[in-house]
Amino acid sequence: MRESVIYQDIQQEKALSIVMRLLRRKVGSVPPAQLLKIQALDSTQLDDLAEALLDFSALSDLETWLLQTQS
Repeated sequence: MRESVIYQDIQQEKALSIVMRLLRRKVGSVPPAQLLKIQALDSTQLDDLAEALLDFSALSDLETWLLQTQS
């Protein structure tokens, strides 16, 4: 069951929801451009973002992280 596409999609949505809640609490409102980039991340990248955001203090930290991830 864990290998099914539907299960993986549900897990991805849960991870995205948690990351977005944490980001809003940590840096405030996330602009639409950054939101689209976050939504495009795969599950491994979402996990990496969840860990990295613990060190964020401003929206610019998120922007920097997203730029580094795209490279």
